Amino acid sequence: MSRSAEAGWRVGRLFVPGIAVWLARAGGYGVERVPLEGGGVVAANHFSGIDHPLIGGFSPRIIYFLAKAELLEVPVVGRSLKALGVFGVRRGEGDRDALRQARQLARDGELVGVHLEGTRQRFGHPGPMQPGGLMIAMQEGVPVIPCGLDTFGWSPTNRRQCAVVWGEPMQLDGLPRNRRGYAEAAEIVGAELVRLWRLAAEASAAGLPEELPDGAKRGEVNPKPSRDGRGPQGVAD
Repeated sequence: MSRSAEAGWRVGRLFVPGIAVWLARAGGYGVERVPLEGGGVVAANHFSGIDHPLIGGFSPRIIYFLAKAELLEVPVVGRSLKALGVFGVRRGEGDRDALRQARQLARDGELVGVHLEGTRQRFGHPGPMQPGGLMIAMQEGVPVIPCGLDTFGWSPTNRRQCAVVWGEPMQLDGLPRNRRGYAEAAEIVGAELVRLWRLAAEASAAGLPEELPDGAKRGEVNPKPSRDGRGPQGVAD
């Protein structure tokens, strides 16, 4: 783990989650499903610029996000993102350095965050899933933690209500580590992401109820692991 990223995350959590929820009026569900230990890949759909802050704000652990390299070159913004553990990937180039770094983080027991579509979706529903992020999980033997977002249309001038829904960790150990296996993984995880996105959209439309039809409960922003290690604090039993 990068000490600078850990320090940046801890400092950022003092104010970023609260600001994100204030801007988006969001709710997070199923936070207790996020494993508190061990490596993994957080696989989410992608609609808007509020996605990363909301995912991080409803996670009890540090997430090292993959982001487009161009974003990290923006003055001030890029330095701030790097301090929070974000690292760049050159889209469309088969960035081996970024993949190597992501695999090492997962191997070291950290969570790596990826948007499976590879870019923001413009039509209000999740797009085709790319297998690149799932290759990290399959090659390192770590679970995929799916995360469905309903943030479409959000912007600083359209601060609509949003929702984040975590799914149960998914093991892809039984799939072959080849093109066919990666494509099958994208189909399996993609289907779960669509299910979670639909739940998130329903939650937003219903005014963020206390519990979703699949049993996921609404938790507090910036959840912390409980003292007994059984799950995040701030989640109703």
